[in-house]
Amino acid sequence: MTADADLLDEVLRVAAAAGTAVDVASDSTAARPRWSRAPLVVVGADQAAACVRARLPRRQGLVLVGLEPVPGWESAEALGAEYVLRLPEAEEWLLRRFGALVADGTGRVVTVLGGRGGAGASVLAGALAVTAARDGRRVLLVDADPFGGGLDLILGWEGVDGLRWPGLAGTDGALDPLALVRSLPQRGDLVMVSFDRGEPLPLPAAAMAAVLDAGRRARDLVVVDLPRRLDDAAVAALQGADHTLLVVPAELRATAAATQVAKAAALHCTSVSVVVRGPAPGNLSAAEVARSVGFPLAGLLPPEPGLARGLEHGQAPASSGRGPLADLCRRILTDVSTSSGEVAA
Repeated sequence: MTADADLLDEVLRVAAAAGTAVDVASDSTAARPRWSRAPLVVVGADQAAACVRARLPRRQGLVLVGLEPVPGWESAEALGAEYVLRLPEAEEWLLRRFGALVADGTGRVVTVLGGRGGAGASVLAGALAVTAARDGRRVLLVDADPFGGGLDLILGWEGVDGLRWPGLAGTDGALDPLALVRSLPQRGDLVMVSFDRGEPLPLPAAAMAAVLDAGRRARDLVVVDLPRRLDDAAVAALQGADHTLLVVPAELRATAAATQVAKAAALHCTSVSVVVRGPAPGNLSAAEVARSVGFPLAGLLPPEPGLARGLEHGQAPASSGRGPLADLCRRILTDVSTSSGEVAA
C-alpha cells in the first residue's frame, strides 16, 4: 500500500523476483477490503500515518517499508508492524519473505524422454515450458542431457547470462529455491538450468534431486529434458516426476526402440504416456504406436512447416502460441495439471 511510485517499483521488482502476486492499493480506503485477508501487508512509509488515522485493525504479517530512513516508529507500533525496512538495503529479506508465500512444494514435475535419437523430445520439452510460461505459470526448464546439444540453443538463450550446470553439479544438499531462481538464465516467468559449451559434465543424482526439489517449491511447473540412456541424474528425475512423456516418431523401428526405453523408464516413474510424432511413412497410426509401446497416448504431433527453420534462427518452439505443437502443449499441460495420474488420451 503506497502512493509513492518509486517505492512501488522497488517492491514490485522484488515481488516479481520471488514469483509473488501483489495487489496494489494507493491508500487506506482501497486497502481496507483486503487488509485482513492478505497473507502479508507491505505498507509504504508515505501511508503509515494515514493507516493509523483510518483505524485499520492491527494484524500479523505487516511490514513498514520506505526508500529513505523510515520515519515514524510510533506509526509502526500503532500499526503493529513486525518489521521496519529500508530499500534497497533490505531487499534480500523482503525477497525471502515474499518467497515464503509461494515456496510450498506444490509444483508439478514433468520429464520428457525420446523413444529414439532425434525423436524431438528436447523440442517438446522446450515447447511445454514456453507454452506454460505464456499462460502465466512460473516454469523451470531443466536440461538433463549432457550430450543433447543444449536446450539453451533450442530456446535461443545461449547469450542469456546466468548460472549453469557447472556451477550446480557439486550440490549435495538442499538449495534455496528463491536464490536458485534468481541466479538462473531467465526471461519472464521461464528460468532454465542448462549446460555450457565446455566439456560434457556428468550430473550427480544429488544435484538433480536438489534442483528439482527447489524447482518444485519455487515454480508451478518443472520440465526436464532427459537423455535416452538413463544415467543416475536421469533416474533421480524420473523418480521425482509426476509424469513422463515419451516421444516416439511414427515409424516401425522407432516404435521398437521406444518400447525398450519405455520399459526402462517405467521402472522409476509410474505415470508414463506417449506422444507420437508424424509423419508416418508406413501409415502407422498414433494409437497403434502407443499400443505397441504399451502406454496411453498423450497426443499426436503432426509435421509443422517452418518449425525446423525457426529453431535454426533462434526462435523458441511454440513461442508464437499457434500451430500443432502449441496446441498439443496446451492440451498436455491441462491434463497434467488436472490429473495426478495418467495423461488422458
